[in-house]
Amino acid sequence: MMTNLDCLIAELCPDGVEYFELHELFTIKNGYTPSKAKPEYWEGGTLPWFRMEDIRKNGRILSDSIQHITPIAIKGQLFTANSIIIATTATIGEHALLVADSLANQRFTFLSRKLNHIEDLDPKFIFYYCYKLGEWCKDNVNASSFSSVDMDKFRRYYFPLPPLPIQQEIVRILDKFTALEAELEAELEARKKQYEYYRSHLLTFGDNVPRVKLVDIADLSRGVRVVKKQLKPEGAYPVYQNSLAPMGYYDKHNCDANTTYVISAGAAGEIGFCNKDFWAADDCLMFSNLNGVINKYIYYFLTTKQDFIRSNVRKASIPRLSRTVIENLQIPLVSFKEQTRIVSILDRFDTLVNDITQGLPAEIAARRKQYEYYRNKLLTFKEKVS
Repeated sequence: MMTNLDCLIAELCPDGVEYFELHELFTIKNGYTPSKAKPEYWEGGTLPWFRMEDIRKNGRILSDSIQHITPIAIKGQLFTANSIIIATTATIGEHALLVADSLANQRFTFLSRKLNHIEDLDPKFIFYYCYKLGEWCKDNVNASSFSSVDMDKFRRYYFPLPPLPIQQEIVRILDKFTALEAELEAELEARKKQYEYYRSHLLTFGDNVPRVKLVDIADLSRGVRVVKKQLKPEGAYPVYQNSLAPMGYYDKHNCDANTTYVISAGAAGEIGFCNKDFWAADDCLMFSNLNGVINKYIYYFLTTKQDFIRSNVRKASIPRLSRTVIENLQIPLVSFKEQTRIVSILDRFDTLVNDITQGLPAEIAARRKQYEYYRNKLLTFKEKVS
């Protein structure tokens, strides 16, 4: 059965789609940063000036920026609305559609439709196709100490120009995919807030529940240093050092499965829990010899104290956390039965919002993979032979 898009292609471009070099369709110019030494360029500014931070915070379709400039900061004219910015240095390939007249910093290259192509190029189609252009950019970087896209090749990049109804149908399809992904991500955020609420609620007790220092019911010991040359890229036992991500794998372990640990340097103050045997290196503090408390209960308790723990990290070239900060925390000591109940409830929430194999993150990852597959398929055209 033919789809509406198939019918449009069969009707409007059965022999293929014309491709043009990028510079033939777009005015290509770099962004820039007005001098910070001139306050008159910035103070009271109302004109959008975009940075990578805008994309990270507000997404890829942007109508306003975090920072603004004044009219006297503009060299010539602002870039027109419905232009694309694409990073051609540093975070190469990241892009956004700007729906307001604006400027961006020098990390970005602007693509603005040329006057003779404004009517036959849909801005949203350009935006979606720039996912492919962004991947191309990552593979076409100049060999130098400072990563940047080969701009001569960039200008000659072949960009398709299917008939406008086809562009609009592709946009309609991809917008639906994007909306579905956004709904899932919104649900995940709502579930995370629900999880945080229940975690706080379940671990908040009245004055009738005794509290004891962690040092009085558990040993918090430092791991043992292991040198990188001893590690392997994969293996039986992950090694945790100065982050929650394994630094490698080792053929031995010094911690049993289902152990809570705290990073004391680097990503100091981060709380981890490993459900299999692992090696704790010397910037990792792990709990053992527990008395009257379940290890996973300690983990969930510490996650409610995360802000306090981070506030006690000593700021230096390498951030560090003193063991005594953790040892002196007072944990509510309820019965094993109640601890088990709390852990069971929070485990279910944790799986739902954090597990990349079966929770909402897994579903989002699967949808994203499906979306990327169909986006690539929809944006691949047979080239028309002259």
